[in-house]
Amino acid sequence: MADIARLKELSAQMRRDIIRMVYNCKSGHPGGSLGCVEFFAALYGNVLKHTPNRFKMEGNNQDMFFLSNGHISPVWYSVLARTGYFAVQELATFRKLNSRLQGHPTTHEGLPGVRMASGSLGQGISVAIGAALAKKMDGDKRWVFCLTGDGELDEGQNWEAIMFGAHHKVDNLIVVVDWNGQQIDGSTEDVMDLGNLPAKWKAFGWDVLKLENGNDVEAVIAMLRRAKRRCGKGKPVVILMKTEMGHGVDFMAGTHEWHGKPPNDEQFERAMAQLTETSLGDF
Repeated sequence: MADIARLKELSAQMRRDIIRMVYNCKSGHPGGSLGCVEFFAALYGNVLKHTPNRFKMEGNNQDMFFLSNGHISPVWYSVLARTGYFAVQELATFRKLNSRLQGHPTTHEGLPGVRMASGSLGQGISVAIGAALAKKMDGDKRWVFCLTGDGELDEGQNWEAIMFGAHHKVDNLIVVVDWNGQQIDGSTEDVMDLGNLPAKWKAFGWDVLKLENGNDVEAVIAMLRRAKRRCGKGKPVVILMKTEMGHGVDFMAGTHEWHGKPPNDEQFERAMAQLTETSLGDF
């Protein structure tokens, strides 16, 4: 329970980081970032085998993670800083000129933890498959993880990659879909109905798991561990993870309206009042 308590405190601090980062630069994507906090806390704080202070692009004998929906960079930068990839104080440079913490993750700044530029939606699964195949060729027994969004599945390249992954039996890969039902212009149902998402992935040859509460860090850990146990059996694994966009801030929760806009002064104060201070401290 001590570990879960630590991850819950990390999650609480990450939400504070997200709101402060987006507010400080008056730009960014708070909604999806808030919704994926528990996933990132569980992955980086419990499941991922990684060495933050010795990060290398090739990731040999390490688990690797790729963020496809790169616009939710605030949550990723927060967990990278809070788990030791770079100084927490650097979060204050988010989206600033010449910062390593650009609005969408890039690689030429050399930010530890980032292995691909993302934000041009639909590309992450393809890159993750390439990394997973490279691990197989090298005899590397570690896993590759990739996060994508449900709205991002509108991009056709995803489905080419999904077919390719099943055909080539990329069974050291775990893809997680942030299934929050929202995208930039409205609900996924209204913009481009995804239909029966579990059935689609299964029809494309993947081992499909469904997580009903992706905002419960214990549930996320249990599901990621379950997914790892399903690897190595000839199929790539996908977790369809139900989350709430904007989770943790009442006026941001469950709506696409906070996909990509910062809070004003009054909204910032309202949001921060709802987010408990932690022993980790603000940047």
